[in-house]
Amino acid sequence: MATIEQFAQRQTQPQERSYRTPPHNLEAEQALLGAILINNDAFDRVSDFLRSEHFVEEIHRRIFEVAGSLIRAGKLATPVTLKTFLGEHDLGGVTVPQYLARLASEATTIINAYDYGRSVYDLAMRRELISIGEDVVNVAFDAPVDSSPRDQIEEAERRLYQIAEAGRYDGGFQRFSEALKVAVDMAARAYEREGSLSGIATGLTDLDRYMGGLQASDLVILAGRPGMGKSALATNIAFNVAKAYQGRTRADGAIEAANGGVVGFFTLEMSAEQLATRIIAEQSGVASYKIRRGDITEGDFHRVADAVRDMQQIPFYIDQTGGVAIAQLTARARRLKRQRGLDLLVVDYIQLLSGSKSRTENRVQELTEVTTGLKALAKELNVPILACSQLSRQVEQRDDKRPLLSDLRESGSIEQDADVVLFIYREEYYLKNKEPRPGTEEHINWMAQMENAHGRAEVIIAKQRHGPTGTVELQFDAEVTRFSTIAREDKIAEIR
Repeated sequence: MATIEQFAQRQTQPQERSYRTPPHNLEAEQALLGAILINNDAFDRVSDFLRSEHFVEEIHRRIFEVAGSLIRAGKLATPVTLKTFLGEHDLGGVTVPQYLARLASEATTIINAYDYGRSVYDLAMRRELISIGEDVVNVAFDAPVDSSPRDQIEEAERRLYQIAEAGRYDGGFQRFSEALKVAVDMAARAYEREGSLSGIATGLTDLDRYMGGLQASDLVILAGRPGMGKSALATNIAFNVAKAYQGRTRADGAIEAANGGVVGFFTLEMSAEQLATRIIAEQSGVASYKIRRGDITEGDFHRVADAVRDMQQIPFYIDQTGGVAIAQLTARARRLKRQRGLDLLVVDYIQLLSGSKSRTENRVQELTEVTTGLKALAKELNVPILACSQLSRQVEQRDDKRPLLSDLRESGSIEQDADVVLFIYREEYYLKNKEPRPGTEEHINWMAQMENAHGRAEVIIAKQRHGPTGTVELQFDAEVTRFSTIAREDKIAEIR
């Protein structure tokens, strides 16, 4: 053991130092590498989370990297097979073959290989945290003129979450019984929840019957042409979820949603004030244009005041930053989840999101990065993400203007990444622009069509991984931009 001890001592105490050395454990690195060299099965116990860069010593990084390459190629990794790939290293008078031989000869078991690997990984994470902290300090001292503190905070958050997720050692295969337990727990929560839904209720009963509510980790795309009301529908759903929120305390002391949920809303097109005015109009029944102009009666004012008072405490959080990048959106969503909780994230709308600034690809590739990022975020936070999307103009060229999946702008990535695709369609919008000359038979037929279409909207479920596709009719009050379930006796038969 003398040679390895001398090597470790030389590495940890090369000279008297007046500063702290980053945390490391050479003995753990040596013990792990020795275990791998005597039994290559030890590599499989750590390879899903441990990387060569997690080792503090350069020679240890090379040994782990070369051993891994050999093992993955189906070859044997031993001191004999490794030495020809490692080259020359300054090991304080010890040759590379001698060092490999001592590592193998002094390793006695692979039982603790996983624990050694965890130790090496955890110390690497601590060194990375120190590095991030140093960068935060240095950038804050010497920040360029065009760099804002907010940008630095978001970059630090991105790096922190990156190291948190990149090498987690709690992944891998799980027993099917564990998956069964999760499925049964989900069914139990659905039984307890109002409406017996497995997901979060949208507040629109007929839509919930088709979808079972908004499911955790799903990316739901809500698309439509301008004027169809996609932003209004997204706002209605978001507010319904927040208004229905009821929290309960779990056994571990954390608070979770028993009904409804905490909502985060990225409004990239409207301001927070415009969004708030829409919601006030919807809840009070007073038209938003009247609220903006102050053209309201005393009775209207009291209704607005009552609606605002009822909405004061709901868990609804708005981010109105325009032109936000997907990386910034991800960092802010994680922060909201950590600080306030998060059960539903709404993005209005995805074509206003940008990809990473370093990328120079075309818009289709940039949007692919956006939709892939949103789907990954939904899985990571385990919440549904409802994202609005524009439709291409080719809808207008058809006689039947009901949207199809192919009408999605840059549809490949959106259709591929989405778990659910909803289209909003209002025939009334198109009929208004086709009024024939009054007094003609065509005008009489047109008036009949307008009467049938007035206040009606269709939500077309064009794709759904977990359930049926179809069309749901909703009531739409354009004056207060409110969607609601149609009150009728011939309710949609319950879907089983």
